[in-house]
Parts: sequence; structure tokens; C-alpha cells
Amino acid sequence: MARQFVIQREEHQAVPSGSVDFSGELNPRQLEAATWGAGPVLVVAGAGTGKTRTLVYRVAWLIDTGVLPEHIVLLTFTRRAATQMLTRASGLLDGRCSRVRGGTFHAFCLTILKKYASKIGYPSNFTVLDAADSADVIDILRARYTSKADGKRFPKKRTLQQMVSSMRNRGLALADVLESTWPQFVEFEERLGKMFDEYASYKQAQGLMDYDDLLVLTLKLFQSQPQVLREVASMCRHVLVDEYQDTNRAQALLVRALSSVHGNVMVVGDDAQSIYRFRGADLGNILSFRDEFAAAAEIKLEHNYRSTQSILDLANEVLTSAHRRLDKQLFTERSKGDRPALVPAPDDRFESRFVSQMILQFREQGVPLNQMAVLFRNGQSSYDLEVELNRRNVPFVKYGGLKLSEAAHIKDILAHLKVLENPRDAVAWNRVLQLLEGIGPKTSGRIIEWISKAGDTPFQIDNGAFSAAYVDSLMRLFQVLRGIHGSTMTPADQIETLSEYYAPIMRNVYSEDYPKREPDLDHLTGIAARFSDRAAMLDSLALDPIELSAINVEELENDEPPLVLSTIHSAKGLEFKVVFLIQALDGVLPSAYSVGSTEALDEELRLLYVAVTRAEDHLFITYPMIQFRRYEGQYFAKPSRFLVDVPESILEPCTLVESGSPAPDVLEERSKESSSMIESSESGSAAGEMLPPLDGLPF
Repeated sequence: MARQFVIQREEHQAVPSGSVDFSGELNPRQLEAATWGAGPVLVVAGAGTGKTRTLVYRVAWLIDTGVLPEHIVLLTFTRRAATQMLTRASGLLDGRCSRVRGGTFHAFCLTILKKYASKIGYPSNFTVLDAADSADVIDILRARYTSKADGKRFPKKRTLQQMVSSMRNRGLALADVLESTWPQFVEFEERLGKMFDEYASYKQAQGLMDYDDLLVLTLKLFQSQPQVLREVASMCRHVLVDEYQDTNRAQALLVRALSSVHGNVMVVGDDAQSIYRFRGADLGNILSFRDEFAAAAEIKLEHNYRSTQSILDLANEVLTSAHRRLDKQLFTERSKGDRPALVPAPDDRFESRFVSQMILQFREQGVPLNQMAVLFRNGQSSYDLEVELNRRNVPFVKYGGLKLSEAAHIKDILAHLKVLENPRDAVAWNRVLQLLEGIGPKTSGRIIEWISKAGDTPFQIDNGAFSAAYVDSLMRLFQVLRGIHGSTMTPADQIETLSEYYAPIMRNVYSEDYPKREPDLDHLTGIAARFSDRAAMLDSLALDPIELSAINVEELENDEPPLVLSTIHSAKGLEFKVVFLIQALDGVLPSAYSVGSTEALDEELRLLYVAVTRAEDHLFITYPMIQFRRYEGQYFAKPSRFLVDVPESILEPCTLVESGSPAPDVLEERSKESSSMIESSESGSAAGEMLPPLDGLPF
């Protein structure tokens, strides 16, 4: 028998090199997580407990102890989060951290599919459809399954898109999805099943994948090609997952698959911040992690570095009502601070005046506007406040709206790039062709059919019989596409060329506001300059849409950074010195649609928890006592049921009362024993008394 020599594996040296002071930089629980050895572990990280810091040090520790960076996979929900973590880890250690394979689930799956797509019947140059394009494909197919003779309501394209996405991300049968969410469409189950099957076949025939396909088809690849799974998983010696509470069922299965060879998986998350059920997030993934992974350990991060203890007391109290949760108790070494205030207002207008005045007072005391936020459950909840802020000339930005890559004129340019990358992309061709005068849906369909038969010469027009109404514009289009297709232009140069061609089309199609759209083309060119490869740019835009279209956000010139207005969902992960949670009404938070479901009510409770834990120093929760309904007039509103039973020792009850003289500084009043936020000059005003709208007050 031949002699054997055992070489010590470099990946697991006994101790780190000592270049990073892990024990000095982390608290005991963070240190335990960052230096965890082998096997599965769940890190329950409460709000503000240094989750990101812990993951950064985890990456640095693994590399410092000899693990090859290429053998570490860091999965996050935004590309920016992964980039920031790896940049911070590089700052701790060295440039090796940049070689960690980090990114979103979808981006990581895309890299796998680009390599192995042929094994499941897809070309390697497949196109990724964005949400709008996939809805358009569904709409094309929908027409074949909708009969006017039925006399019954058939689901619209967006609903159909949500159905198929829910089935695939949650791993549910169509019957279960219909029964639980869309029972009104149960009678169409057979028809819907056939349509969704045709949707899958259509995409494969055209070389298209939608966003959900990136996850589902990667799982299909692993299931049908065990050797591919072994090859991929063997390179994933350590799998780290951020925000695990937001994963859907498909993502949880991917985590199991990627860690199937080595078994080293660390998931980090907070069940109390699971607020994306409408996107398919499954709270059960984090709650059942220790059941899914045998012998998994659990580490709790409860030391909060963001908020005062008074704010954390409210956050802890809120969670006691949750039916399903992981136990934890947030604490801090910061001072107790002011209790969060519960402030009822006579009506919407008075609530807006109060919030606006408080914002200006905090600003005068040195708190920048961009360190303050107004949060709300629904976008429309801030409309009245926006009017008041504009009246007071307070600059603000509201989170939400279209992404740049969802704006129609940008989608037009991207469609041209898509047909250059994948000439079989019928969805992109349809958009490109219908921009030309004289070409409607039927003509577009005939031209696309002709293009599909053109083989390797999709941009030639020589042999086609085309109408004089559009042949010149079609020839011009093909001339531009041929010029780009046969060149070595960078993506930025390609967009420059397309923008010159597209400019007169944009002026015609968007005649009312095309000047506002033109700067977006320059913005897109600047973004493209970051890429050397067209396919990489298209994939990046599909996976991580770019925000801030010039048509939706006016840039503030020569002004201070603006106040933040945001839905609670959009504010997750952010923090502010001062937070106002407005419209805290029953029927709004929780939503009226959630009342019949314990699971939905729990998620609404977690929304409140997320809102509360955005505040560092001061928290005000407000609601109007009078509301208005069309056809019903005024009615008395109720505060959120989540707040009614919170002890006054945790949530300070306050009143707004009419003042006959200019209101004193509200911030100074908080330090007095009086519970009034704005004192009345007349002692006869009863605390909590409903007041009429107060015209002429300094609010």
C-alpha cells in the first residue's frame, strides 16, 4: 500500500493571524457569531444590534483564518448591501475580501444559469424580463384564454403575474394559491393552469427568463443535474445569508442546496422585521431554521446601539402581542430618554400642522432635516402633510415611485439593446417596432414572425415585403441596429447612438413632457459607462433597478438635504434622530384587509415594530380623531389597536389643545410634568377633548 502524506488544509488554521482585533471590536454575542466554526447557525439580530457589522467581521474572520474568498458566498437582498459589506471587510483586512462571491439571490443564480442554461434547454444568451415585460407576455397569452361569451370576470395581467409568482416562490399548487388568495377565480383553475404552462413554454422558445425563473430554474437545474449541484455546492464552503426573514420558499431551498456539500451555513435575520409577505417572504423560514438544519445553533444579538431605552421599551412591548416569534429583549447602554409620545389630533389638518411645527423646532435646535423622518403605512397617508410642508417651504423627498429603468422612455432604449443581445426576444421587438409610425400590434406581430425566420441576419430587410407606410422607418431602424451589432462599441457608446436615433421618436411619442425625459438618457449613458459588456449591463438593470428618474424627482439646488417622507416598508434598514409615525389608525395600521387573519395581523404588528425602531432619540406617534368618508361624512376614528393597551409608563399620552397665544417651544414642554404638548392659555380645555379645525394657529 502506498504511503500517504497528509497536508494540513489551509482553509482552517487554528487561530487568526491577529491582524484584526475581533474581541476588542465586537461585543460577546457578535464575537461568537463572527468567529463561529463549522456547521449551521441562526443569528437572531434585533433592530440596531449591529447585524451588518457582525457579517462584515464574519467575512474578515473566515478569510483571516485561511478560507479562500472564492469559497465564501454572501447572499443579500440588494447588490448595494453586498458591496458595502465587502468594502468594509476589505477595510478591516485586505483586498482579498473583494473576491468573496457576494450579491443577491437572483444575481448569484444568474451566474449559475449563464454557465449551465443549456442543460435545461435555454440558450446562454437568454434575456431577463423585468416585471413590466413579463406582464406584457402574460397579457398576450391572456387574450387566448379570455372569452367575451363567458360573461365573467377573468383576472387582469398583473393579477395573473402575481398568481404565477406566488406559486413558484412559495412552492404552492395553483389550486392552493387560488383558494388562499384569489377564491373569486377558482372556477378558472383549469384554464389558468394551461395558460401558465404556455407562458413557460413561450419564454423558453424565445430565450426569455423572468425574475422568478432565476430562482426556480436554478432549483430545476440542481434537481435534474445532480453533478452540477455538487460542482456548485463544493465551491460554497461557507454560505452567509443576510435578512433571512425576507426569504421566500425557493430561496430557502437554494440555501439548503448551496450548503449541501459542506454544511456551513449562517443565516442572519430578525423575525420581528419580516414585513414582505406580499412579495412572497415566508416567516416560517427563519422560525423553522433549527428544524430544517439538524443541530443548528442559535445566537441572539440583543444589544441595541441605535435607540434610547424608552424607545426600545415600546418596541419590546409591541412584540409581546405577536402570535409567532422568536424570543428576544432589546437593551441599550444609552440613556433612558423621553418616552415615545402618542399624540391624537382633532383632524388631518391639525395633525399635519403639529408635525410640521415639531420638525421646524427640531431643526432650529440643530437636528438636520435629513435626520428626521415621517413614516406612514400607505403612500396616500402623507398627502395632507405634503401640502403643509410645501406651504411652510420645507424641502422633502418621498420614498417610492418609478425606478429609472421602469420609466417608459428608458424601457424603449433598453428594448433596442435587448434585441441586439437576443434577436429572438419577441417582447423587446414588439416594443421597438411599435415606436415606429404605421406599425401597430398586428403589423408588429407579422414583422416579428418574419424576423424569427431570418436566422443569423435579423437586421436585414432586403427580402421582406413591407408596406410603404413604415418601410423607410424600418430600414432606418435596421441600419442603426446593424451599425451597433457589427461594431466594438462600449455599452455607453451604444446608448449614445441609440439616443440620437431615438430622440425624434421620443419627441413624437412623449410630446407633452419629452424635455423632462431627455436628462434620463444622459443618466442612463453615465450608468452604462460602468460596464464593458452589454449583457452584464442588461442583467444588472433587470436585477437591481436604478432609482431616481428625473421625471419623478426634482433635484433640489442650493438647499439643505431634505426631510424624509417614507412608507414603513421603504424605511426598513434606515435610522433617524427623530421619527414621526402618522395616521396610526385602526384600519390603517393594522390595515383593514388584515383583520380577518392572524398571520396578516402579526405582520402589521411587525410593521409597527419596524417603524418604532427607526428612531434614535425621539418618537412621536400621531393620529387624527376625526376622519371623513365619501357619502358618510365625518366620523370618529380609533387609534391603532396595537397601541391602545400599551402602558402609559412606556407610551406617553399627550394632547393638542387650542392656544390663545403663540405656542411655547414644544420640545421644552416635554421636560415638564404636564402631558400637554401645546398648553392652552385657558384652563377650561379638557385633555383629549375633540376640537374643531383651528384656523389661524401657529401650526
